[in-house]
Order: sequence, then C-alpha cells, then structure tokens
Amino acid sequence: MHRTKTPLPVWFWGAYLVTTQTPGMSALQFQRQLGVKRYETTFQMLHKLRAQVTPAKRGQPSSTQADKTPAEHHAAMSWAKRLTRVFNIDIETCEHCGGTVKMIASIEDPAVINTLLDHLEKNTAQTPATRALPPAARAPPQAIRP
Repeated sequence: MHRTKTPLPVWFWGAYLVTTQTPGMSALQFQRQLGVKRYETTFQMLHKLRAQVTPAKRGQPSSTQADKTPAEHHAAMSWAKRLTRVFNIDIETCEHCGGTVKMIASIEDPAVINTLLDHLEKNTAQTPATRALPPAARAPPQAIRP
C-alpha cells in the first residue's frame, strides 16, 4: 500500500472484500469486483492484503493453540481484528480514554458503501488542499550590480 498509484478507496474496498468474502477469492474475481483494468494490479493488491489478513505460520501449532478447543481454534477472525491487522487501526479502543468501544452499528451493504465512498471522493475533489508554504530558510539572493 506504500507508494501505490491505486486510489485509497480502492484499497479500502479491496480490504473489505478480502475480509468479508469467502476464502479463496481469485484475483480475476477480485479484479471484476474492484473494477480495476490490470490483472497485475489486483494480483498485487490481493497478495498484500492476504499477507496482512491471514495468520503467519499457518498450520504450525503455536504455544497458545494447545490450550484451545477445536471450536475456538477454527473460529473466524472478526472484521475489527482484521482491520487492526491490515491497517493498524484499533477501532475497539477509545483513542481518548483507552477504554473499550462498543460497536452499535456497521455498514455492510456494498451499495451504501459505494455511495459513501463516491460522496467522499466528490467532497475531496471539490475542496482543494490548502497548505501553507514553509517559511523561507534564507533571504532571497541579491541582484549583482555591474
């Protein structure tokens, strides 16, 4: 995701698809759902997202797996935990007090998500980013007089 030319909403939509769809999604299916033209782009995106979402050392028992029941071992990871792994965003902890945040609603309908992302893209396109220039580090050069 670092230094990519792919727009951020496409990455978010891809992360949503990877975390909510059935496992084993092909890159061609991923390409069709994202609406990206190049197969290589979607293959790379899917590869990077899968690496962040799936646990490392899959199939090898860890020290904590011995204590788990088979049902706990096969339990799917929640979407909030996957967002934390992929984007390093902890949405279950309050940023002000550090307490636990309770989710009361989530948007899962793809049509509503597309509408929200389109609205955000329109707003960012209409409001240009205004950034103050840093102060000059030195005085401008003086003109040399003959």
